[in-house]
Amino acid sequence: MKFLKKMTSLLSVSVLTASLVASNFSGVNKVNSDAASSTNTDDWLHVCGNEIHDANCKKVWLTGANWFGFNCNEGMFHGLDAGKDFRKIASEFANRGLNCVRVPIATELLVGWMKGTPLKVSSNFANDAPYYVNNPWFLTESGGQMNSMQIFDKCMEMFKEYGIKVIVDIHSAEIDNSGHVYNLWYKGKFTSKDWKDSLVWLADKYKNDDTIIAYDLKNEPHGKPQEAAVGTGAKWDNSKDEHNWKYAAEDCGQAILKANPHALILIEGIEVYPKFENGADWNSPPGGYGAPENYHPGWWGGNLRGVKDFPIEMKSPATGKSQLVYSPHEYGPSVYPQSWFNKNFSLQTLHDDYMHGTWDYLLPDYPLLIGEWGGHMDGKDNQKWMEILRDYMIDNTVHHTFWCLNPNSGDTGGLLDHSWDKWDEEKYALVKPALWQSGGKFIGLDHQIPLGENGMTLTEYYGGSVPTQPKTQATTATDPVTTVSTNETTGTPSNVTYGDINGDKSVTIDDVVMLRLYLFSTAKYPLTEEQQAAARVVVGQTSIQGNCAIVIQDYVVEKIKTLPYAN
Repeated sequence: MKFLKKMTSLLSVSVLTASLVASNFSGVNKVNSDAASSTNTDDWLHVCGNEIHDANCKKVWLTGANWFGFNCNEGMFHGLDAGKDFRKIASEFANRGLNCVRVPIATELLVGWMKGTPLKVSSNFANDAPYYVNNPWFLTESGGQMNSMQIFDKCMEMFKEYGIKVIVDIHSAEIDNSGHVYNLWYKGKFTSKDWKDSLVWLADKYKNDDTIIAYDLKNEPHGKPQEAAVGTGAKWDNSKDEHNWKYAAEDCGQAILKANPHALILIEGIEVYPKFENGADWNSPPGGYGAPENYHPGWWGGNLRGVKDFPIEMKSPATGKSQLVYSPHEYGPSVYPQSWFNKNFSLQTLHDDYMHGTWDYLLPDYPLLIGEWGGHMDGKDNQKWMEILRDYMIDNTVHHTFWCLNPNSGDTGGLLDHSWDKWDEEKYALVKPALWQSGGKFIGLDHQIPLGENGMTLTEYYGGSVPTQPKTQATTATDPVTTVSTNETTGTPSNVTYGDINGDKSVTIDDVVMLRLYLFSTAKYPLTEEQQAAARVVVGQTSIQGNCAIVIQDYVVEKIKTLPYAN
């Protein structure tokens, strides 16, 4: 704890002296920001039949995972509140081939941003390092802590650097770690109008930045028959009732498309649907226990039977193209023992008993994105179910975002283990075959930025050439503009004085400040190739990350005696 306090104190001093050091920057790379920013709208997607296409009418496949936290009390991605390095997690996310991230968020948080009163972030991990120690990019230029909106915006900027696209998911009305349990998209003081207005506000804010490519309007609208009958549960029909999810989603989606005509609109299902074919309707009793069953069951957000009777229209008013993607959720028996699991199930039985009538009948006409699927690996039946669904999605090019990256999802676990530092390799191995890849490389959704270190751009995949001009407004932390000469024996840059970033022949707090500023904004404070080489003080690490700044800082305060750190 004593060292942590010293490091935190030094960090504040570093940022407060930033303006003095910044005035001495010299020989930095200049990038044409106008040219770079002009490529921020070339990755929008649209729907063509039952496929999702890029602007060149080339088919794409969205294969990603969820990372929650902005819907919760902490007001930021979970993991960061425990002091974990965002860049480390995000870069590994991209390196492992996940080309998009679904980001759960609360209407309450968006309303605060929209009104200019953004929530301050908090942490329930009192024994962990403050989030900004390993994430200096989440400090303002004056050394203060960023609020939730500033952190979100910075995360979007860094996702772009790794070629990761974002799906925003309204997970709950209120900021609540269990907010998804509530049936509807409005609750308490947060109305349907708040939900719609704040989504339109966010779409307008990001209309010239194709990092956020889609909006999932509401996570898992649901409700039992008796709830839907009295207006406290979601239904799907042709009315204008406030709790009619079909009407609300159509109205909100079209409003978003007026703000950003190129965004994909993801619409989930509900929970139950009347057996109209048997004469039932939304006022019918549930049935069962000897009485006729009047409703088709489904997972929360998973039941899209209503589309057959009451389909949604969702075309861009500017382009006339469809932007509609239906997005059911699917889970296995470890989450809940549904009736269709009460046998030695197979793809055929799952298809006949549930999937076809509920959502996969839509495949000939619409693209589908399974917004959540996953579960624990400790149950034989659940792993069997995950493998069946995975193979089905591969065979039918169903888009998907796995639930989830977070290890702290109680009923599913995550792709990361509980340390947030290591991946659950067994679970990742199950997911990996369903990630978009070709020739041993993962395929991203960006035309100019490859997906991490093991991926390719859409342009490369479809046989085109990629411009040398980087898409972001400066060199990214993982991809320097030029190549540093290396020593053939060790693989490390030659003629480099490690840690001496400003070239004054010594390693001081000024070098720490310069590196933290670079990590904070590569566009505003770029480094030359020599400066970048000097900053890479962790042997074997090919990119500049937050731990580089910490290692140099440790050297300055004599916590360590030599650089590079691993020597």
